[in-house]
Amino acid sequence: MQSYLQYRRLGDAVSRQLADFSVDDYEKEQALYHQQQQHQPDGSSAPSQGQGFEGQNETSGSSSDSESGYESAKTDLGSKPAQDTATAGSNGFLAKSHTRKSEKTAIAYSLPGVTVRDIDDASDLPSRVFIVAWDGVNDPQHPRNWSTPARLWATFNVSLLAFIVTAASSINSGILPQNNAAYGVGDVVGSLVDGKSYPFYLLPRYQALTFTGLYLIGFALGSLFSGPLSEIMGRNLVYAGSLIIFMIFVMGAALAPNIGAQLAFRFLSGFFGCPPLTCAGGTIADLWNPLEKTFAFPFYAFISFGGPVLGPVIASYMGQTGVLSWRWSAWIILIGSGAVFFLIVLFQPETYAPLLLQWKGKQLRKITADKRFRSEMDLQKIALFTRIGGAMKRQFLITIHEPIILLISLYMTVLYIVLFTFFDGYTYIFTDTYNLSQGITNIIWVAMYIGISISALLVLPIYSKTKKDFTAAAKAVNNSDPSIDSHALDNVPTQPEIRLWFAIVGAPFIPISLFWMGWTDYSSVSMWSPIIASAAFGLGTICVFISSYMYVIDSYDIYAASALGFMTVSRYLAAGGMTVVGMPFYKNMGVHWTLTILGCISALMVPVPYVFYKFGPVIRRWSKYAVTNEVAV
Repeated sequence: MQSYLQYRRLGDAVSRQLADFSVDDYEKEQALYHQQQQHQPDGSSAPSQGQGFEGQNETSGSSSDSESGYESAKTDLGSKPAQDTATAGSNGFLAKSHTRKSEKTAIAYSLPGVTVRDIDDASDLPSRVFIVAWDGVNDPQHPRNWSTPARLWATFNVSLLAFIVTAASSINSGILPQNNAAYGVGDVVGSLVDGKSYPFYLLPRYQALTFTGLYLIGFALGSLFSGPLSEIMGRNLVYAGSLIIFMIFVMGAALAPNIGAQLAFRFLSGFFGCPPLTCAGGTIADLWNPLEKTFAFPFYAFISFGGPVLGPVIASYMGQTGVLSWRWSAWIILIGSGAVFFLIVLFQPETYAPLLLQWKGKQLRKITADKRFRSEMDLQKIALFTRIGGAMKRQFLITIHEPIILLISLYMTVLYIVLFTFFDGYTYIFTDTYNLSQGITNIIWVAMYIGISISALLVLPIYSKTKKDFTAAAKAVNNSDPSIDSHALDNVPTQPEIRLWFAIVGAPFIPISLFWMGWTDYSSVSMWSPIIASAAFGLGTICVFISSYMYVIDSYDIYAASALGFMTVSRYLAAGGMTVVGMPFYKNMGVHWTLTILGCISALMVPVPYVFYKFGPVIRRWSKYAVTNEVAV
């Protein structure tokens, strides 16, 4: 609905612009041209107002392109035009009247943001097209120029969608015993005592991890497709379309007649549930300028990261009280997904700027009956699977040469392995040690989310620090202030290392929390000790997550999508596989050694943000893809 209203608003804006262009304006242009021609004894053309139209709007292309565009304008204005018919509602002289091709050309030159381009390979396009762009930096139709409440609302919708699909990844861990009983799967001890041989995925704790692991692997593989699709179809169609299919497979998992079917549906629901994670960075970049992303991305992260952490909490007492069966773990996700689907369809505006310009071009073609109005997106002729294949190739080619991407991907992978093995580890850490019930163990996950929420206290001081640095860079380049001019940072390269402040503060909390939890998880020690340690882990993890994404986006600019794609695929594939491998660590090595080993691995990764903060500019200068022309502040 919102997308349709946007399309209509773009049409209204175009209609108003065309209404401002009258026949009198055109006649003045033509008279001025002839007057200037008469003052040129050698017959050469003098600058005319028609040339001024193009000169104001030509933002790209070579000088030869500009000259050929002017010659075309001169021909149209100076020769006797052919007759043509245009239908444009009530837009001045275009309303149901015979117009001339020269008038159409003059209209194109008069519209702000429109440039002329010759097309060499014009098999299905005119040989000369009018490229549609924004009406300047303050165009109200541009997503970054929307009101702050409107942009916050759009960000909240995507964050809520991410919360739902990530909650689905972990909610099954909260109803594991009931799920096992429903499919007649015996426990580990029983399978050993009766001497029967079961496939490993039928064992209950392995089964839970397989549920989570297959879902995460589905996330990883789906992300290879969702990113390129969002650059062809726009954000909203990918969000809404994938969510419908996601809901179908969630329902399939709830009604599955056996474990094999349930595992298959879990994988497919993960595959189609990934767009809110892979495309959200693009949506936020669509809406917010570099300074505003300092609070916009944490806003998204605080909500979306609550999904996997609070998933077990949602299912805490399902199947235990007789009020809600274990299958309600899927029904709750389905209901939540349905509610978010209606929010997306009815209230979420499209934010992908190239698609909005394509809509604008379509409106111009409709109103003027001139097929030459096109957007940059209309000129792209790359097939879907070719684009997907190119994106996959780019992800790995860029990564193998980039230490920044490799180390940050490794760091994120370690964090996700620890986080998702906790879904089974909490049984050993709390249930077995403190003899807690299944419901209470699930509720303890709230502590980790409290730690995530505490990180919100860092946003204001880090925003102030970032604003100071960005303001200095903007003043050095164009003598403007980002707090006054929202476009002050346009084309102003700043140091990406500014984004590492969250990780610099939060990274030490990760190994500290793991050592703390592992070395105090004894029945003789209050259970509040590992609970508080889990909150510290949540604080450190969200800080590293925020900095990792924002640093990679700022460091790789036009290559950021490929870099983030590799990070998504690698961490979810590794986490999905390690959820199964991680369970034997807790069972065979015990909680203390398992968390100590994970703490040591995490401690090795702590220096990463500090090293990049100190030596990041040098490392980026070695890179073939990273941004290197920042302004030092």
